[in-house]
Amino acid sequence: MLSDNYLGSGRPLGEARLLFEIGRDGANVRDLRERLSLDSGYLSRLLRSLERQGLATSQRASGDARVRRVALTPKGRKEWNALDRRSQDLAVSLLAPLGERQRERLLAAMEEVERLMRASSVTIEPVDPGSVDARRCIEAYFRELEERFEAGFDPARSTSADPGELVPPAGLFIIARLDGQPVGCGALKVNGRRVGEIKRMWVAPSARGMGIAQRLLEALEKHAVEIGLDVLQLDTNRSLNEARALYARNGYAEIPPYNTNPYAHHWYEKRGLKRQNSPESKRIGGRP
Repeated sequence: MLSDNYLGSGRPLGEARLLFEIGRDGANVRDLRERLSLDSGYLSRLLRSLERQGLATSQRASGDARVRRVALTPKGRKEWNALDRRSQDLAVSLLAPLGERQRERLLAAMEEVERLMRASSVTIEPVDPGSVDARRCIEAYFRELEERFEAGFDPARSTSADPGELVPPAGLFIIARLDGQPVGCGALKVNGRRVGEIKRMWVAPSARGMGIAQRLLEALEKHAVEIGLDVLQLDTNRSLNEARALYARNGYAEIPPYNTNPYAHHWYEKRGLKRQNSPESKRIGGRP
């Protein structure tokens, strides 16, 4: 990895990785930059190097002149196949001396490391709830509710959480991104001088198990404290067992209904946000 001859390809890891990520089907330059977290200038230099070697070509994407697309040449595809084969051979050579149980342990450990490293790359930021990424998350959230709720789901019948209610100072909408793509969202709606409501909590199935929901909830709680709220409430459906476990784990207590949401079966509340998020509380008790 640290030499200029990665897997015997005759080129360093950076070029080899970019070649492999372009793949047999090609890729947009913007997607490559986000996927590999590369500076635009550095990525351009790597692409020019591959083009000079006759391994790749780039051109404007059909239908959108703003998008540049990269594809492998026949020589590049041959190199891609060689890299894939050598990578497979290396993996086999590492596993061959181990017994079956040892292989299972090694693969499980590798999967755990990969999962945690991907989790560490997730970013969370506030966005306009009317933005393209926000709408994409909300639409995916609604589709999942439609599938999981016994009687389906109609957002018009649920309690309101319109975009105008989820922007400061009325509220907040946040998105979690992985590899530059939105994979989760959450919102805070201010219902009173010291009371807020958690809304639109969702994580894409492909990104679950990385602690993203926990981070979204903590970010919303932190903002609630910053704007002077001391009580948070929420409602949820009985089919959303993982959501109910998340709220119980974070100190939300079940309470009588505080709204008439036809899709809600459980209502929760967390009080004393300011005290639980104070420096003194964090020093002596960690997570509230």
